[in-house]
Amino acid sequence: MKNYLSFRIITVILSVSVGLTACTSEDPIADSSQSPDPTVTDFAMAFIKRPVPRDEDGNPIMDDVFQPELFNPGAVLLLKPRALPSAAAVDITSRAFIDPDAPDDIPLYDVKDLSVSPDGLKLVFAMRAPEIPNADDDEQPKWNIWTYDVETDELTRVIASNIVAEDGHDVMPAFLPDGRIVFASTRQRQAKAILLDEGKPQFSGLEEDLDTHAYTLHVMEADGSEINQITYNQSHDLFPTLLSNGRIAFLRWDNMGGSDARSLYSVRPDGRDVQRLYGYHSQNTGNGGVEALFTKPLAMPDGQLLVLSKPQQSLFYGGDPVVIDHQNFIEADQMLDGTTGEGQRSIAADLVNTDDTPSPSGLYHSVSPLWDDSGSRVMMSWSPCMLREVNVTDEPPVIYVCTDENLQRYDDGELLAATPAYGIWLWNREENTQSPVVVAEPDFWFTEPVVMQARSDSPTFLPDGIPGIDIDNDLVTENVGVLHIRSVYDLDGVDTTPMGITAMADPVMTPPDQRPARFLRVVKGVAMPDEDVYDFDNSAFGRSRQQLMREILGYVPIQPDGSVKVKIPANVPFAISILDAQGQRISGRHENWIQLRLGEERNCTGCHTANSEVSHGRSDADPVSVYLGSIGNTTFPNSDPNLFAEDGETMAEAYTRINGVPEPNLDIEFTDVWTDPAMATPAPDILMSYADLQTPAPVADACLVAWYAGCRITINYEEHIQPIFDLERPVFDGMGNQIADNTCTTCHSLFDTVNNVVQAPAAQLELTSLSSLDEPNHMRGYRELFFNDNEVEVVDGIVVDRQVPILINGQFIYQTLDADGGVVFFLDDDGMFIYEPDPITGLPTELSDTNGDLIYQTDVNGNPLFETDANGDPVLDNNGNPIPLTIPIPVPEPNQLTETVPIGPILNTAGARASSDFFALFNGGSHQGRLSEAELKLIAEWLDIGGQYFNNPFLAPEN
Repeated sequence: MKNYLSFRIITVILSVSVGLTACTSEDPIADSSQSPDPTVTDFAMAFIKRPVPRDEDGNPIMDDVFQPELFNPGAVLLLKPRALPSAAAVDITSRAFIDPDAPDDIPLYDVKDLSVSPDGLKLVFAMRAPEIPNADDDEQPKWNIWTYDVETDELTRVIASNIVAEDGHDVMPAFLPDGRIVFASTRQRQAKAILLDEGKPQFSGLEEDLDTHAYTLHVMEADGSEINQITYNQSHDLFPTLLSNGRIAFLRWDNMGGSDARSLYSVRPDGRDVQRLYGYHSQNTGNGGVEALFTKPLAMPDGQLLVLSKPQQSLFYGGDPVVIDHQNFIEADQMLDGTTGEGQRSIAADLVNTDDTPSPSGLYHSVSPLWDDSGSRVMMSWSPCMLREVNVTDEPPVIYVCTDENLQRYDDGELLAATPAYGIWLWNREENTQSPVVVAEPDFWFTEPVVMQARSDSPTFLPDGIPGIDIDNDLVTENVGVLHIRSVYDLDGVDTTPMGITAMADPVMTPPDQRPARFLRVVKGVAMPDEDVYDFDNSAFGRSRQQLMREILGYVPIQPDGSVKVKIPANVPFAISILDAQGQRISGRHENWIQLRLGEERNCTGCHTANSEVSHGRSDADPVSVYLGSIGNTTFPNSDPNLFAEDGETMAEAYTRINGVPEPNLDIEFTDVWTDPAMATPAPDILMSYADLQTPAPVADACLVAWYAGCRITINYEEHIQPIFDLERPVFDGMGNQIADNTCTTCHSLFDTVNNVVQAPAAQLELTSLSSLDEPNHMRGYRELFFNDNEVEVVDGIVVDRQVPILINGQFIYQTLDADGGVVFFLDDDGMFIYEPDPITGLPTELSDTNGDLIYQTDVNGNPLFETDANGDPVLDNNGNPIPLTIPIPVPEPNQLTETVPIGPILNTAGARASSDFFALFNGGSHQGRLSEAELKLIAEWLDIGGQYFNNPFLAPEN
């Protein structure tokens, strides 16, 4: 029997529950029992023919969702004028690269990411030109966006300028209702402009695993003009697709601090109102609870999303077609109202395994829904489940179909999963049938089928915000947006205050010094350059690379009711932290980046815990705010009567309506504006100012005068923290005579400058700026603060690691050596044998001594050995017993064994509160008053953002 794959078949039964009886004929399409679908055959269909991805040695190339720039040359975009098996396919892309002087010589390019315009008349896709021989990687062509007009047969690269087109990899395009194109790109256009404002070179930042450039979403006009970056994630935003409500759904990789979360988000076409859409806590909903990335989302006629659920990496490029009810669900098992249900379901006919093990239902490379009344038909690139023999090199290989018997042979190791053979099929889910449209061929895959059919939902057009109409023109001029949080005490819809937020807001019932949340810190991610821009050493991150590098945008006081309203620089990734009165973080670190577009005002009800399953970040699913705000048009209880509130306003809303929205402050500053002096004495001011530092401040001088959107607090250890320890701190009496020296490095160093002798540093902590012996790119002070160390002492005028005797079961341990200096065994302080080193590991192996004089020799199993004669027979004693072999115990001059004394670090990159032992020294401890509030605030904020050695990569040493 010859099947439609042109492979030799051993097993003749194809156990797939959809109509694949066509496999029994010589021409399966011509003889197919499935009649052509009249509602489909009236439309053109486009798809890609590509070689099976293999490297130059013939080994399969791994698919990686998070590396969209991978280039697999040899693909061709084909168009059938009608979606019929008999319709001839026409190559519509090779013309872009054919040399007129050699028309038959088609160079190898790549094409992918097909999408159809809402009216069904145009194709948009990503295409990469052929390799340039002998050129470096950074000189090779980038992925570009192309369009094809079916009616005019016009193929166009959207961005005409070579310079602009090659500014980054552009992939995964989709049309918007007004003809513009949204796409994922590494060009990071607006982010680069902000880097220039920060005094850095323009470059595309790497994603947070530092493997590839981050892909963010951009929108451009159909002619390639007006390219506008609309998302600012620090890791990838991929697969944008148009929803019927005009919003753009996409797959986001939240990887702040290594959180590694993947879920669907949505955003307006102008970048405003980024929200989670679905699946933040549903990442392990693949078959058997494995990883599930919701790739290639496409809207369906009923408004749901059809996605290909698959792992990040796979050899077979396949996945499970899953329908997601994002309109009613935010998680796989959670509806928008918090009740449970089933938010996603596989629509495959049988089980699909996405871990490169055989799938009884076969593998789906790509699927796209048809826009018809049934809503049940899907065009798909599909391969049946196939197996092959182990260690057989037949070409073509012998293929076995996945019957139960053959799957058992796979489990027994007799068969392996075969490379898929993707063809194109029309799948009618309602009738549970599928009809072949393009037959699979050996060594080629047919993928990404799309039908040139108009969408029936007429997607809503969402216009961009217009300054002075939709958005505040003054905010646009200042390059900022506005963030409003109703109450930081609202945690996942629960009031976390002891007596309620209303009582917390009352300055008489809860004076300011009793409120836990006092300030909000706004933190910005720092873009990481690739090696071609600046190749810096990994030591730049310091103790932990998890937080990469961070800058601080500023601070704002939290109002008594926990509300905050503040301006935030637009078009930057930022996160927030809640601080106490000392400026130390009391909240967890954010695990996703927030953004504001120019003039955008964003409202949040409250805060969220990282491991909470409660919805957060989607406006129609968030818990209702537990805080009602002002009841009626009045003042808040016991508050300044001049701060009049309108009904439902938070304190932040009332204050900013009267006084304007504040800019972030680079200092931590508080003035009690709420307490009514007639009811209670206002709390004292708080001011921790960089102006009070005697060492360099981590901000530009211009920002100390007036904040603007480009201001950054950038803390580098060598520039800002080490000078605190080096600062001279003489102590004088009332007569002006120096009576002490509180300079940190006077005591915390290896040399006593007063007595001109070496010393063990105070508290075993050296804080000097000398280069570390463990990491030459770090100063010793940094290493001693963050890394484990050994206790030291002065011996004969030299500082050495302190050694203490090793004890085992309360016994001192001694070591004896043989004539060659090798370890023989260990003795206790009475000379008794207790341990012998294992000959392989060198670790002690406990044995039993006899009487302190002899020990029996044993074989490898620990059995005693006996004396033998020349014939190998045992020699017997006078009683007829075998004579054991024994070894005298060598006892001469055993050496007592010692070990170093470990010292743990006093600082922790988890933050200031995790470094409480350090701060306790200066708050009532032995070092009270030795560091100023401004210095302690600087150290605390540096620890809270990760304690990095550098927070500007361009100051780090180059590799």
